[in-house]
Amino acid sequence: MKKKLALLLAAVMLTSMLTACGTNGETQAPSETKAPETTPTEPESELSDEELAAHVAELIDTIYVQKRTDETDAQCAAAKEAWDALTEEQKLLVEGKYADYDYFGRDTGDASLDDPRNQDDIGENEILVVSFGTSFNSSRVADLKGIEDALAAAFPQWSIRRAFTSQIIINHIQARDNEFIDNMDQALERAVANGVKNLVVQPTHLMHGAEYDEMCEAIDARRDQFETVRIAEPLLGPVGTDATVINADKQAVAQYVVADAVANAGYASLDEAAADGAAFVLMGHGTSHNAKVTYSQMTTQMATLGYDNVFIGTVEGEPEETAVEHVMEAVAAGGYSKVVLRPLMVVAGDHAENDMAGDDEDSWKRLFLASGKFESVDCQISGLGSIAAVQQLYVAHTAEAICGTLEDGVYTVDFNTDSAMFHVSEACDGKGTLTVENGVMTLHVSLSGTGYLTVFPGLAADAEKHPEGLIEHTVDTVTYPDGLTEEVHGFDIPVPYIGADFDLATLGKKGTWYDHRISVSNPLPVENS
Repeated sequence: MKKKLALLLAAVMLTSMLTACGTNGETQAPSETKAPETTPTEPESELSDEELAAHVAELIDTIYVQKRTDETDAQCAAAKEAWDALTEEQKLLVEGKYADYDYFGRDTGDASLDDPRNQDDIGENEILVVSFGTSFNSSRVADLKGIEDALAAAFPQWSIRRAFTSQIIINHIQARDNEFIDNMDQALERAVANGVKNLVVQPTHLMHGAEYDEMCEAIDARRDQFETVRIAEPLLGPVGTDATVINADKQAVAQYVVADAVANAGYASLDEAAADGAAFVLMGHGTSHNAKVTYSQMTTQMATLGYDNVFIGTVEGEPEETAVEHVMEAVAAGGYSKVVLRPLMVVAGDHAENDMAGDDEDSWKRLFLASGKFESVDCQISGLGSIAAVQQLYVAHTAEAICGTLEDGVYTVDFNTDSAMFHVSEACDGKGTLTVENGVMTLHVSLSGTGYLTVFPGLAADAEKHPEGLIEHTVDTVTYPDGLTEEVHGFDIPVPYIGADFDLATLGKKGTWYDHRISVSNPLPVENS
């Protein structure tokens, strides 16, 4: 058995050195391209279990790099083939600089549920969704694919494509699951080759940090190859100058993540959790970039909202007050005996699974418990990207990048609907009236008749659960070109963004709720508004 494994490993290594592939990758100079070094093996000799495992670890370490080369595809395949040739006992011995059993052996979910979004036939309009990435399959599907799916639903006339900025993660997914995800260069090359004219880039990054800056540099290098290029805001919006600066994006994210955390913890409200002695600790990544002030601003935002039992920490401990030891002191000083840990990250990947909820002594869960100050520590493995309201915030950012923002005033707009029944009166020529006040947009439409009684901004399944959100009809008088008039029903509908589809449920005289997708486009100012 050992001789067979040794011969197979030698053959795999020879293949990885001789095979040239990676048609989408960068081409390095010959001096930069090196195949993994191996120790020649005599056909008649035998390698020990430890030596076989060490060879696999070396192959994994070879692809645990941030630089893609023409050999990357072959190296990924070689590492997986060599791993598969090991026995279960030998796999447990795999250990290298970066390699361990978990690289191939850990079950992180079903990769087949994901969509790498690397298809061609893009068309002229593309939204490129750029993420750092994660090798945790379930998190990638729930968080990143969740955001991408929301964008696809909101912008059906645009092609949605994906790019990851971490080649280490791309290689991991490719080697383990045979799923090919574009890096930034590959994604931009794909767009150019497909004749994309209008490119909108939506980063899933939390803030304007180092990853965001590197993404912008890659885009700027190819900006002249497109007619238009627009970069949307990351999740928390502009950074601001100091810890006191907050904005609508930070407020929205704070409200969404806290509401989700409270519900998942089984409390009816944050106040009920506080009365039970429970505190919520949101763990971010942390950064030495000047954008680290964002974490301090989120602390300010929690205080502004009155969320006294919500605390912000970071894995890296930057800024300093977000280090785990300081957070533990603050939670204990607040008199809380129960702690709920949850990531303040778009993706609940490696940091959430290991740094926050892992079993190692330095995980946050273990550190909180070891302090002896808390009677219970629970973990919620859930990324921001899986929250539907957060997904819609990304949609709003993309819509703003495409259409811009409207100043306060009154506008005529095109009302677009997926229904032959739910549409504006012919007397209105497909138009509605949009009023913008303090940045809040409200659309008034006069329908084609009196069949609809109530609407709900959202899905039909949620309408009866939230009676406070129901919108009753108005009675409008419309005038046709021939002078005839008619009384019809109208509605004042909140509009989250311009140029993207959103959900609206409708209730007619038959008493049944129906789902619709509508949008507002082509705003034109009304004179003297």
